[in-house]
Amino acid sequence: MGVSGSGKTTVGRAIAARAGWPFLDADDLHSPEAIARMAAGTPLTDADRWPWLERVADWIAARQGEPGIVACSALKRVYRDRLRAANPDLRFVYLKATQQEIADRLAHRTGHFFPPTLAQAQFRDLQEPGPDENPIIIPIHQTPAAIVDRVLTELA
Repeated sequence: MGVSGSGKTTVGRAIAARAGWPFLDADDLHSPEAIARMAAGTPLTDADRWPWLERVADWIAARQGEPGIVACSALKRVYRDRLRAANPDLRFVYLKATQQEIADRLAHRTGHFFPPTLAQAQFRDLQEPGPDENPIIIPIHQTPAAIVDRVLTELA
């Protein structure tokens, strides 16, 4: 979990590849309308996000009892609670970033529908996971390989 540009897809794919687990990029479950809104620079509302979160939760629930990786922003506690309801054993890896780190990354990212102008909206919505959520919190300035190593160690 984390804001756009934090490395969720890169790290998630690497974890899934190394562990042999299925991977879902939750961005693939956004509706065409939601993608168009974001591409136009309009932040999503909770109403926009709930159907998407339900699709993500369905993917998680279908694999309950099996390992899997989902790259999903899950910015708000209520979103994480909904996903955790699909599988109470769900763990969140929070790729923690500063606004400057994300601005730098998004300025150089190509081929993604999410424009850099929406980063501030994501930081406004972000509710960092609390200790009671048992998150794995990793700063993004580490290499993807180091992040993968740490995640797999903590999940073991």
